[in-house]
Amino acid sequence: MENLRRLLPSAASLIVFEAAGRHQNFTRAASELGMTQAAVSYAIRGLEEQLGVALFHRVHRAVELTEAGEKFHADVSVGLSRIQKSAEDIRAKGRETNVTLAASTAFASMWMLPRLNRLREDLPEIDLRIQTSVRDLDLDEEPIPLGIRGGDPNHWPRYHAALLADEVINAVATPAYIDAHGLPQTPAELLRHNLIHLEEPVRRACDWTEWFASAGFAYPAQARRLAINDYVLVIQAVLSGEGIALGWEHLIERQVCSGTLVPVGGHVLKTGQAFYVVWPRSRELNSQARRIRDWLLDEGRRDRSEIKDRDDASGRQRTATSR
Repeated sequence: MENLRRLLPSAASLIVFEAAGRHQNFTRAASELGMTQAAVSYAIRGLEEQLGVALFHRVHRAVELTEAGEKFHADVSVGLSRIQKSAEDIRAKGRETNVTLAASTAFASMWMLPRLNRLREDLPEIDLRIQTSVRDLDLDEEPIPLGIRGGDPNHWPRYHAALLADEVINAVATPAYIDAHGLPQTPAELLRHNLIHLEEPVRRACDWTEWFASAGFAYPAQARRLAINDYVLVIQAVLSGEGIALGWEHLIERQVCSGTLVPVGGHVLKTGQAFYVVWPRSRELNSQARRIRDWLLDEGRRDRSEIKDRDDASGRQRTATSR
């Protein structure tokens, strides 16, 4: 590139040459470029002197490309066209207002959708597109800047990861179910109830066996069980009074706060895992994607703070009651 810099006077001279060669007329080239005819002629002469060859035949009131000029013009035209296309693509990407977020159906339905109005208020100029999948999409392979992923970030070396929510799991039921079947206050009492099972087809998810084991109980196989492979439908089954299911705290927080769902069984599983906003290390996020990422993380921090405040208040209430 250093040799090229010495060979050519400037990129501007190539732009002038391309226009002059395309029009075969210095005056029309000058009009297109917003220059004087004399300035175009001067730029072409400087380029010819730098290259040591005539690029145009000057004839009466017209110019024609020489043989060398025709070959050089073809190469310059292709090069400038590619540069222009690349610059336009970069500019368009910088101005792009659409941001795609890859997530599970459960996260999209239960965490994201209730927040869309707030997102529109906070970032009205950005259009969020949510792409759901039963598996974690490879953002390196897909034209998707952001994703939500649960697990251990050490297993995703190709991604940046920022904490959204800790993985905390309660058993939950509706008040109507509790009225009809009684309130199970211990894991042992839960075993007498109809437990709804999530059977994730691809992603790994905590199950009843793991939840009971964390409470020190062995979960026996039950003859009567309801298994569903979609978490949104699992919660719908709970809301319909079909039984008790595991509730991921960050997904059911609103229902718990409103009293629609009630934690039961007297045990909470904190897996030590978490859910993260992830984005590829292989490319930079544009400004819109960064703003969506930061908005998601702010929402996550708000949720964690509200949950902590609620848990602290509940703990103080239990202490006061025990006195």
